[in-house]
Amino acid sequence: MKNIAITINGLQLTGREDMTIFEVAQANGINIPTLCYKSELPPIGACRICVVEVEGSRTLVGSCHTPIAEGMVVHTHSPKVLATRKVIIELLLASHCGTCFMCSKANMCELRSIAADLDMGLPQVPTRRLYYPVEDVSPYVIRDLSKCILCRRCVRACREIAKQNVFAVAYRGFESKIVVDFDQPIDTDVCRDCDVCISFCPTGALSRPSKVTDEKKGRPLIICD
Repeated sequence: MKNIAITINGLQLTGREDMTIFEVAQANGINIPTLCYKSELPPIGACRICVVEVEGSRTLVGSCHTPIAEGMVVHTHSPKVLATRKVIIELLLASHCGTCFMCSKANMCELRSIAADLDMGLPQVPTRRLYYPVEDVSPYVIRDLSKCILCRRCVRACREIAKQNVFAVAYRGFESKIVVDFDQPIDTDVCRDCDVCISFCPTGALSRPSKVTDEKKGRPLIICD
C-alpha cells in the first residue's frame, strides 16, 4: 500500500494511504484527545474534541475520520485548536451533572482528564442541565444518565463488539439521550457476564454493581462501587 508523507506539528511523517490523521499522530506519539474514538470501533467524529488545524482547510477537521493526503500540514495544538477544544469541554462540563468527588470513576474519568490537561477549572458558561434518577434495577449494570455525555461509545460497543442492540439514541437537541428499548431502565439478561459498555464509557454514567447477600432477607442487595 502506498505511503503518504505529511507534516504534523513540524515533524515530517509518513503513513499508509488508508490511515487517518489521528492514527498517524497516535503511531508517532503525538497525543490528540478524544472522547468518542476507540480503535475497536469505526470512527464517527461525534465529540469533536479531536479537531485539528489543516493548512488550506477553511475549518478545523475531525482527525479521527479525516484521511491523510500527500503534503498535508497539520497542527494539533495551535491556538485555534486549543480554544475550540476548551469551548467544547467547558460546554460538556457545564451540562454534566456528575459530582466528581462522589463518582466511582472520578480518577479515571476521561472528561476530567482532558479538562485537566487543558488547565480548565469549573465551567463559567451557564446552561440548562438534565437530571435523571440513577437506574439500579439491573443486577448487571448501574446507569446514571446525569453523567452521560452522549459520546455513543456504549451504543456502538454493544452493537459492534457484544453483537447486541441494547442501547440507542433517542429524541433531539437538548432532549437527546441514550435509551434502552422504549426509554426504559436497563434491565435485560443479555447484559449478564458482559461489561463491554461499562469498560467503554469515558465517564461514570455506567458502572458495575456490587452484590452483597442480605442473609436476613435472603436476597441480594445492590451497592454502587
